[in-house]
Amino acid sequence: MQSSDQLPCASDPAQTRGRRYPERPAPTRTEYQRDRDRIVHSTAFRRLVYKTQVFLNHEGDLFRTRLTHSLEVAQLGRSIARSLQINEDLVEAISLAHDLGHTPFGHAGQDALHGCMAGFGGFEHNLQSLRVVDRLEERYPQYDGLNLTFETREGVLKHCSRSHAEQLEASEPGGVGSRFLRREQPSLEAQLCNLADEIAYNAHDIDDGVRSGLISLAQLRDVPLFDAYRAAAQAEYPDLASPSLQRRLLFEAIRRMLSAQVYDVIDATREALREHVPASADEVRRCPPLVLFSGGMRERSTALKQFLFRHLYRHPQVMETTGLAQEIVRDLFAAYVAAPQEMKAAFAQQALGGDASMRARAVADFIAGMTDRFAAREHERLTGRRLLGG
Repeated sequence: MQSSDQLPCASDPAQTRGRRYPERPAPTRTEYQRDRDRIVHSTAFRRLVYKTQVFLNHEGDLFRTRLTHSLEVAQLGRSIARSLQINEDLVEAISLAHDLGHTPFGHAGQDALHGCMAGFGGFEHNLQSLRVVDRLEERYPQYDGLNLTFETREGVLKHCSRSHAEQLEASEPGGVGSRFLRREQPSLEAQLCNLADEIAYNAHDIDDGVRSGLISLAQLRDVPLFDAYRAAAQAEYPDLASPSLQRRLLFEAIRRMLSAQVYDVIDATREALREHVPASADEVRRCPPLVLFSGGMRERSTALKQFLFRHLYRHPQVMETTGLAQEIVRDLFAAYVAAPQEMKAAFAQQALGGDASMRARAVADFIAGMTDRFAAREHERLTGRRLLGG
């Protein structure tokens, strides 16, 4: 039964569309709680601790990793879900799984691998996350993958090209690829995870960027979303203007910015729900996006992302490291395609047992599963050159 304090349009674990391989219900956990537990215990989830966001693993111990990012998304998502009265457990499961398919070296690795796979369907990290939970995890005797519920898998597949959606639909009619063909929305919980992901990114990239010295508090005065809360914090606590207290000022400004974004999402979503009044989770899918920022907050959030793109993601120091990371991925891809036996046995067997497309996909699966440091070590082993981590 759905909890009495949840909205009727929230996802109900008792009404799940089910798993690809039917299983008996658990005696003490809902279906979404089981999904969360399977994700936390997966090998791919543990690897996230050594997969990075903007700053690579060797550049410092305190920068965010994919694991800490996923935990922050889950925390934000659960807090908002509780206020909106939608399913917290599903939000947590999606949040913890949404980056399982990310390559080593953040977006640099993803872009490089996409280029390597250009002749074989490309590489999409959201689709790779689905491959991880559907096929690549090997934990159960009955099936490949984690056998998660439809709703969690739907949330993991945040984006999907039409060609890949058509392939998914052919193999699983009415499955997680269908909504991209019908231009429908996912569940409220999946929509919330998408927004919590954005909120977390904006906040922790400011923190990591200032910590690294690549952006400054002075530069951030040009960013209205951040500077309004910096100014408010400094007005309330004048001592924070002291150079020795700049870290506290940064943290307080970020905390206030996060809170403002959370409250904005809650208010804007409640207004959208009042306007469209979906009576069920399925009706949510036929509505326009319902979990959203207000217009003003969306504008300010976009401006912050543009600032980070110009001053952090395209900073010369970041770009230099990005170039080396992409060289590692491209070299690994070429080496494994030429000599699949250099990969772990399961991937080598798959690569050697198929055509060129299957070989390339096996190589992409192997590389995508690597941590930053394993990829760097493998590159050094295969090429004799150390590009990162020296």
